Amino acid sequence: MQEPFEAGGVRGVLHRPEHANGDAIVLTHGAGSNLNAPLLVRLAGEFAERGILVLRYDLPFRRTRPSGSPFPAGAARDREGVAEAVAALGKIASGRVFAAGHSYGGRQSAMAAAERPDMAAGLLLLSYPLHPPQRPDQKRTSYFPGLRTPALFVHGTKDPFGTLEELREAVALIPGRTDLLVVERAGHDLKKAGDLAEAIVTKLHALVVGP
Repeated sequence: MQEPFEAGGVRGVLHRPEHANGDAIVLTHGAGSNLNAPLLVRLAGEFAERGILVLRYDLPFRRTRPSGSPFPAGAARDREGVAEAVAALGKIASGRVFAAGHSYGGRQSAMAAAERPDMAAGLLLLSYPLHPPQRPDQKRTSYFPGLRTPALFVHGTKDPFGTLEELREAVALIPGRTDLLVVERAGHDLKKAGDLAEAIVTKLHALVVGP
């Protein structure tokens, strides 16, 4: 069941599972999208079918601008928005809350977790934008050594924002528990990730509580 959600400065859509298991996920979008991105809608539905309470939400930059990319100066506010979404969902969830995001949304979720180690039980990072396309020297990993929240990276083999080899090398900098789910022949849009919901849930659970 889907319903509008607005609380604590957070705006989104709540997916309530028919048979809740207590876990919850906040799920946000990339730089050029919003909470209605097809990937988010598909994953939210798949997660809810598996008993997880899901909140699809807009980052602060999207709430103020209906289109266009975020400004670098507003990134800190977007990270606050991630923390606010986790806190808002935590008030109605009975168990663990995970922070998830696609591309820019995943990056800001991970940075927020590095700044707030107790913010979320784990991270789901969909198509992490390791570097701009064709600029492998501009890695977005400066905070990785301070990231201790368990993190699952879901990455396509044709993602121009980072090869699997580059991602594996970068993830080695993270002291927290990590795992990587490879999506064959997938680009940055990660359209096929919706078919992997069961594997994503299983890997997230293993990262946090063990196999």
